[in-house]
Amino acid sequence: MTDVQSPSPVAPTPSSRLWTAGASGGIAILILVARAINDPAHARELLMGAALVGFTTWLVNRTAPSTTAAGGDVVLDRPDADRRADGLLEAVFEAIDDPVLVISGGEADDIAGRRVVLANRAARDLLRIQREGALLVSVMRDPAVLEAIDETLFGGLSCSTDYAAAGVQSRHWRALTRPLPAAAGSSLAVLVLRDETDVRRMELMRVDFLANASHELRTPLASLSGFIETLKGHARDDPKARDRFLDIMAAQADRMTRLVGDLLSLSRIELNEHIPPAGRVDLARATGDVVDALSVLSQERGVVIAIEDGTAPAPITGDRDEIVQVVQNLIDNGIKYSSAGQLVEVTVRRDVSLETAMAAWMEGANRLPLLTPDRQTGARYVAVTVRDHGPGMAREHLPRLTERFYRVEGQKSGERSGTGLGLAIVKHIVNRHRGGLSVESLPGQGAAFTAYFPVAPERI
Repeated sequence: MTDVQSPSPVAPTPSSRLWTAGASGGIAILILVARAINDPAHARELLMGAALVGFTTWLVNRTAPSTTAAGGDVVLDRPDADRRADGLLEAVFEAIDDPVLVISGGEADDIAGRRVVLANRAARDLLRIQREGALLVSVMRDPAVLEAIDETLFGGLSCSTDYAAAGVQSRHWRALTRPLPAAAGSSLAVLVLRDETDVRRMELMRVDFLANASHELRTPLASLSGFIETLKGHARDDPKARDRFLDIMAAQADRMTRLVGDLLSLSRIELNEHIPPAGRVDLARATGDVVDALSVLSQERGVVIAIEDGTAPAPITGDRDEIVQVVQNLIDNGIKYSSAGQLVEVTVRRDVSLETAMAAWMEGANRLPLLTPDRQTGARYVAVTVRDHGPGMAREHLPRLTERFYRVEGQKSGERSGTGLGLAIVKHIVNRHRGGLSVESLPGQGAAFTAYFPVAPERI
């Protein structure tokens, strides 16, 4: 086993030892030669001594010095050991999952002088920068993080601060800065970014779940309590009233079950929203499966579902269960807000640009993008549009459609039962898939919802 030890600060290097031994041997030879000149009687012995000194010096220093450890293992020459240690540190630096950057300070009043000296693979992928030489203000623009870096560079302080990264998918980071020994007259600092998105989302999930559950479950629970008290009282011996109240209680219990299920589903989706899916889904086939599954419901309501262009493959990158849930929620809304005899149109469009996916679907209708993906050059999408011919909505309602429990006034009662979470779930699923969502509507002419997703890359 190779034993690599740290170099001693006082131990001479191999080159310095060779020079010292050679110089000492040379001086000894010169002295002996000078004595031989001045003392011809002993010249032969002195010259032989000079030759012996020269040969001995060459013999002792002909190879690089090496030592043996106590256990018998050979210690490598320091240059080789240093190179191996540097390579190991490089591999460790690149393998760290947290983004790590080494930053140089330059002058304290020169903002443009702060540059990234070194960045590991995680930092380069996150910030889209080169390994070294990037200008700090072009990499990190959060004022709190920049201030912490300055305090570390020029004050020698270790700092910690939180910041939220910009973008459609919000991510929360903890930025840790530590000073490093100065090099070449420039102060240095290391910046480590720790992803705390999961922790923040779990905290928000607990708070939102408790708030929403306590608010929305209060009404059906109060209704159940009231009917139970009535059945225990004067309606105890009234069969007709008992049967009617039991039906209402069953409907309220079913609503609570669906409400809790939707809340749990929404919380789970929000928790993983910043993690893009890696599967492959045929959106056209998934849409066809949803239409088949909802055919019984549409027949009961007397609504016809017409699917257009649903046979050719339309591959996208995504989670099939979540994609099915998006299409199901949109079509279910179309059925819910359609009257008997009306038509719900479902259309799948393949390999379209972002502009085409976001284009207007209903002529003259109010239109609003509810979610827009980050623009990428040359990106292509697959879009599914669900159009109903129901009552439609006024423009002021469109921005709030994806809020939890939001219902359009005048459409909260009757046969259109729901939890008010369907479109909120759709928005978060589409956001996780790096897609977009838009709505168009006009009172009296129905509404059209379009969800679009990036095209899956071709298989190699």
